[in-house]
Amino acid sequence: MLIVNPFATATSPAGRDALVHTLSAHFHLDVEHTTHRGHAGELAQRALAEEFDVVIVHGGDGSVNEAANGLLDPPNASDPTRRRPALAVIPGGSANVFARTLGIDADPLAATRQIIGLIDSGQCRRIGLGHAADRWFLFNCGMGMDAVVVHAMEDKRHAGKAATPMRYLWTTVSSFLRNAGSSATFDVEIPGRDPITGARFGFVSNTSPWTYLGKREIRTNPNTGFDSRLGVFVATSSGALRNIPLAIRLLAQADPKARHLFRDDDVEAVRFLAAEPIDVQMDGDYIGAFTDIRFGHRRAALDVVAPLATSTTDTTK
Repeated sequence: MLIVNPFATATSPAGRDALVHTLSAHFHLDVEHTTHRGHAGELAQRALAEEFDVVIVHGGDGSVNEAANGLLDPPNASDPTRRRPALAVIPGGSANVFARTLGIDADPLAATRQIIGLIDSGQCRRIGLGHAADRWFLFNCGMGMDAVVVHAMEDKRHAGKAATPMRYLWTTVSSFLRNAGSSATFDVEIPGRDPITGARFGFVSNTSPWTYLGKREIRTNPNTGFDSRLGVFVATSSGALRNIPLAIRLLAQADPKARHLFRDDDVEAVRFLAAEPIDVQMDGDYIGAFTDIRFGHRRAALDVVAPLATSTTDTTK
């Protein structure tokens, strides 16, 4: 099954027709177009019920997240022994973090040919996933400033503005400056560690990089990968003077560290607790405001069509 989001940032009718033609020349293909939020998950559930071999998603990270959740069922009810379709991705969004992390070509037609070759050769990896709010996440979640930026970018996209790297960068900077004086904080609980109080923003990652700024990788938890557990990156200050040096280290791909930063690249679980609701994002989509959100991890949760792992943080299953 090919699930296409026709509203994704980097898709076009001509491009979609070309990749459908290329795929249908090699495989028996069921092409489905999404029409509403959550539709990719509904289609993936149908693919699971009808025992498809592979579900290919042509869209952004949000569509891929929906499809993965449709394939797996909720974390508290998912049966790890059930045979499920493998997931493949042809990038169609603005960031395409998950596809890029897996080593999928950024160009949709090149990625289509790559996916065909991987399926023909039987290359499939089983990766671990994070989960929170009764949903699976593929690469990261964030509470606080990270989610504020995502929320602001969604508002701009709904207003018809393109999600360009420069707009994302400006939105990040302006959001930090505008919210630096906010009093909203939360506490962080990690099993076996003392609680972290007064957190201003925090990220929970399932892999690295956390995101991309154009072609540049931003690695908040460099040693977190699809075969490790979760990475945690929590800052107790949102002030510009304290975070500019940290941002420079991230942009320079240096080891992220600062006095106001807690980081661990391999934890089993984490909990964020706030006195008042704070924005949360999951895989680049705003999912609401929470006072209590728990993050967990499941090893070997999802089969993905992707090149074999080459880094020390990922293991081919």
